[in-house]
Amino acid sequence: MSAALIPDDVARRNRRSGILALSMALGMLAMGYAAVPLYKLFCQVTGFGGTTMMASEAQAASIKPTDKTIVVRFDSNVSSALPWRFKPENPTEKITIGARDMAAFNAENLSSQPVSGTATFNVTPTQAGKYFAKVQCFCFTEQTLQPGEKVRMPVIYYVDPAILTDPQTKDIEEITLSYTFYPLDPAKKGG
Repeated sequence: MSAALIPDDVARRNRRSGILALSMALGMLAMGYAAVPLYKLFCQVTGFGGTTMMASEAQAASIKPTDKTIVVRFDSNVSSALPWRFKPENPTEKITIGARDMAAFNAENLSSQPVSGTATFNVTPTQAGKYFAKVQCFCFTEQTLQPGEKVRMPVIYYVDPAILTDPQTKDIEEITLSYTFYPLDPAKKGG
């Protein structure tokens, strides 16, 4: 014969189960909000998905150039919601692997009011992303252009010589660095 549960015991177990279920739901919600910044950080650290690496001046100075070259193609896009023109000065460059290089893009605000934008970027083929390092880039910060303003936006970068020893990347002859400018979200700017 089993002992019958006392009503207080049932209520206590139900309360505990409810609190556990609520805690799990709140935890899953928090993970949902944290997923995007954590994924972005993961991509920046590993180069996953064609995300380029960010390098300091000291890191860049420690890299030794090789006698090998690679072609870098520059791609530019602008969201239809951003009234800008944005193009690379040179669509391709042949660079020395390991040597710092600079590419420049030209942007122009086609509207009659100041407009702020931010650029996203990636590299293809995606497995080359972890070897493409940017030392300085307009994409690290938001950009504001005054009405009709034209600016030159440089990016200083290098391709890490380790690309030559990775079985997945050693035969790559061309890398494409692609940027897309989007209007800055006014909510993020405090406006």
